[in-house]
Amino acid sequence: MKAAVHYRYGPPDVIRIAEVDKPSVGDRDVLVRVMATTVNRTDCAYRAARPFFVRPATGLARPRRTVLGTEYAGVVDAVGGGVTSFTVGDRVFGYNEDAFGFGAHAEYLSVPADGAIATMPTNVTFEEAAPGTEGSHYALAFIRKADIRAGQDVLVHGATGAIGSAAVQLLKHHGATVTAVCGTPHLELVKSLGADRVVDHTAQDFTEDEQRYDAVFDAVGKSTFGRCKRLLKPGGVYLSSDLGPGWQNLLLPLVTPLFRGRKVKFPFPKQDQEMVRYLRDLIEAGEFRPVIDRRYPLDEIVDAHRYVETGQKIGNVVITVRPPD
Repeated sequence: MKAAVHYRYGPPDVIRIAEVDKPSVGDRDVLVRVMATTVNRTDCAYRAARPFFVRPATGLARPRRTVLGTEYAGVVDAVGGGVTSFTVGDRVFGYNEDAFGFGAHAEYLSVPADGAIATMPTNVTFEEAAPGTEGSHYALAFIRKADIRAGQDVLVHGATGAIGSAAVQLLKHHGATVTAVCGTPHLELVKSLGADRVVDHTAQDFTEDEQRYDAVFDAVGKSTFGRCKRLLKPGGVYLSSDLGPGWQNLLLPLVTPLFRGRKVKFPFPKQDQEMVRYLRDLIEAGEFRPVIDRRYPLDEIVDAHRYVETGQKIGNVVITVRPPD
């Protein structure tokens, strides 16, 4: 089968298209004929081994998993003898990131039948379903960790990325009042996602906002608790998608609860079947739609990596592995 492979860490150019063996199917596995996938920040981080601490999971000297790709949508091509939850021909999508995961940047992918996989939403294409899990499952983890409830005020910094654009929509589904921060060209897009108020960060410093919030989500990891603390109501919560300077977003959750005031929390997202089914149901109900910026064929995946690394993508970058039958 054809796949995008990398045998050493480095810039996008370490990736090339090659013929590799089709993955085997265990007794409790599902073999997916991949139709579409994505390139996201996770793929770029693992490809470059940045930050360095990912290497114990991915391989110290060279990549243990040579085919990247966490998100996918496709058709079940075969199932193991012990699988009863999926059948050949099912349209499925899912997320596959762990020490033994990835592999979606290829024509076939083998995943556990009880893993983060579900039948696709009925009202979208493969290319629309493929970006339905990565950014959104991080956003969902933020919302659950902060215990967001209807009527609360939440600010989302970086509302146009895969995480931020999902967070705006999922927060509205939870009944929150959302203020979204983005640049001038994307104000209308963010409003269309449901934001109640939009702050143009090119015109004003969002940390000087006079409104106060129950939670601040930094979906791009470009602020700090220190800068955003004044935005929080008493007992409010700050969360970031990044570890922060000196990994402070891992340390502050241990310290800030001791002072019974504004807190930092760091979510560790769940990657399970319940998560994918939940997102599927929201997509089918029209409560969530993944934002797609660009589409590339698999043969041009290096260009997709280059674009994602610019930090300028809006929502998601989709890779078409094969055209629909």
